[in-house]
Amino acid sequence: MSALVSTDWLAARLSAPDIRVVDATWVMPDSGRDPRAEFEAGHIPGAVFFDIDEICDETSPYPHMVPSAAAFSAKVRKLGLGDGVTVVVYDSNRFCASARVWWMFRLFGHEAVVVLDGGMERWRAEGRPLEEGSARPRERHLTARQNHTLLRELDQMRANVTSRREQVVDTRSPGRFKGELPEPRPGLRSGHIPGSVNVPYSELLAPDGRLKRPSELRPLFVRAGVDLGKPIVCSCGSGVSAAVAALALFELGRPDVAVYDGSWSEWGAQPDTPIER
Repeated sequence: MSALVSTDWLAARLSAPDIRVVDATWVMPDSGRDPRAEFEAGHIPGAVFFDIDEICDETSPYPHMVPSAAAFSAKVRKLGLGDGVTVVVYDSNRFCASARVWWMFRLFGHEAVVVLDGGMERWRAEGRPLEEGSARPRERHLTARQNHTLLRELDQMRANVTSRREQVVDTRSPGRFKGELPEPRPGLRSGHIPGSVNVPYSELLAPDGRLKRPSELRPLFVRAGVDLGKPIVCSCGSGVSAAVAALALFELGRPDVAVYDGSWSEWGAQPDTPIER
């Protein structure tokens, strides 16, 4: 079963009582963009705005780390997202962070979640309807139970450097992965987790902003040295584009792929984590 739906699929179901649409657009703080303002200026009808910097662990020093199951449930129920509905996530930034939100719902046990392939870019290009203003959803209960198999934390990643039980796929750019370019967040060392391989997130996308088809995705991972039959965890700068790789691997029949939540924002900030360049 695919985790992707087309614009045609969504357009035909916008008024269905069991469909909830989510705009998950997120950008780096220095981008000059305001995703919430963009949402209010025009979004897919009926959508609510999901901010990964608000629905997060507010006690963590690292950006948009996942909250507890209770905190996640309390936040998303106010968005009208909960039991008995299929959540359709999109963004206007080529899967950043619609894939992250897709992964979060699965992490907390809500498997009825899909991603709009091509997102807002494709929806607009096709001249489909938009809605302005703030969302006013009706609260809906969500039963959230964390699936720990989909999440990796710092101690687990440290142990994996020695055990190499899991393959680590890093989706940052080649320059950042190799340590040749500085990290966009200040204070981080450069390089990558020892033993990890590089599959840049941008290579997973077709020119039109949709995810590449499985026949195109598979060779990308295989050429990087990934054994698609063995355990995999995805990492990136802050746990966002790593979820795009998890989504791509889901399309290749791997629904069990984990995400290292802290990713390089956490690993690169530690004084003693080993680094390769």
